[in-house]
Amino acid sequence: MDPLGAPSQFVDIDSLPGWSDAYEAKQLDCHQSPVEKAQFDVRSPFTYRKDINEKIILWKGDVALLNCTAIVNTSNETLTDKNPVSESIFMHAGPDLKDELQKLKGCRTGEAKLTKGFNLAARFIIHTVGPKYKSRYRTAAESSLYSCYRNILQLAKEQAMCSVGFCVINTLKRCYPLEDATHIALRTVRRFLEVHGETLEKVVFAVSEFEKATYQKLLPLYFPRSLEEEIQSLPYLPADIGNAEGEPVVPERQIRITEKPGVPDDASDEEGLEADLSFIGSHAFARMEGDVDKQRRLILQGQLSEAALQKQHQRNYNRWLCQARAEDLSDIASLKALYQTGVDNCGRTVMVVVGRNIPVTLIDMEKALLYFIHVMDHIAVKEYVLVYFHTLTNDYNQLDSNFLKKLYDVVDAKYKRNLKALYFVHPTFRSKVSAWFFTTFTVSGLKDKIHYVESLQQLFTAIPPEQIDLPPFVLEYDARENGPYCSSYPPSPDL
Repeated sequence: MDPLGAPSQFVDIDSLPGWSDAYEAKQLDCHQSPVEKAQFDVRSPFTYRKDINEKIILWKGDVALLNCTAIVNTSNETLTDKNPVSESIFMHAGPDLKDELQKLKGCRTGEAKLTKGFNLAARFIIHTVGPKYKSRYRTAAESSLYSCYRNILQLAKEQAMCSVGFCVINTLKRCYPLEDATHIALRTVRRFLEVHGETLEKVVFAVSEFEKATYQKLLPLYFPRSLEEEIQSLPYLPADIGNAEGEPVVPERQIRITEKPGVPDDASDEEGLEADLSFIGSHAFARMEGDVDKQRRLILQGQLSEAALQKQHQRNYNRWLCQARAEDLSDIASLKALYQTGVDNCGRTVMVVVGRNIPVTLIDMEKALLYFIHVMDHIAVKEYVLVYFHTLTNDYNQLDSNFLKKLYDVVDAKYKRNLKALYFVHPTFRSKVSAWFFTTFTVSGLKDKIHYVESLQQLFTAIPPEQIDLPPFVLEYDARENGPYCSSYPPSPDL
């Protein structure tokens, strides 16, 4: 209550329910089957941490009303932006805030600057500037938005703040996709709390009604409230989860220069030019070697060594990967033709390809190839399996063999090495013949990995039903053709 007896408009964060409060974690049952227990051996990079979850609050409301050490204001470079968050903060803080902001002389994108809270319940206001989003400069936008959250948290740590109230930094004016921005916000806060958790007691995400649904959807990915929720959320993590601090990583830009480039630490100076230059590194800058035009000419003449061919292939793949990360592939992603689901009986990641969702004649197939690389590069670093649903596909959905050959030739060696099985679900006679010709005469090393699956019952002997997200039309087709799923179906020798 204020001195006049009227109820205060400000909200004490200690009165708000925490992220874990409304969740009842299910304990592991000792009577679970070995397959069910094995699922918990595959841990998320964002493991269940009760101590971290207790610091998180998701609250629908105005960040300006929070009674915490500091709240966050999202603005423009001159700190004069007129958006709902800023206008509310200015209104409640009073006129003194504008006078102090003039002394700051603006704020660059990604930076964080501190002022007093004045008439707010919060002691401080941390001002930051989110990036303007353009799909062609997505990597730069991701890095800038990460810097906003990281610099805010670092400032809170330096000032020994107990609590921080975050608004959603990416405003509608700046066109940043809400879901993409939320991934960056949550993983950056999570990584910071993992290392510096003792410095902050509470982190509040103050959201609008529109933003709340996205935060509720993505919070379990980065702040799972039980082992079960951790495992259930694992398949929905994006391919790029950043580095140990949550920062977006572009491998092609990671150039490291040592004191003596090209020479191992224990090499003597007498070796001179005899030093093994293989120690230089594997990045694009470090691999500038020889006459590139001459190498290409030798490739065409078939005279280049196997090692040189592998290096050339790796360079080509890195170019594709770099382009895939720079392109706007949202139109391809919206088809839901390729997605990650759970794990198979051996704990290997399961990737699903839905043939019916690929309108071959309507989409840019080069962008489809880029999307495949963008999604799979992170997955293919360890063992995985592919499930291809040929269900109800027609000529409109048939991938051309030339495209498949190009994809097979472009991808990195890790894709082929770590692919352990390809389950071809609901094949037709024609598709079996086409697959046989393709794997016999066009590509090598793939034929032994293909398993033709006539029914979902067979598929479930290799991948538990709860570990794979099935399109509804696949379930309907299989039930119509093969009858409903029966858990007592005997294991298929083909799988």
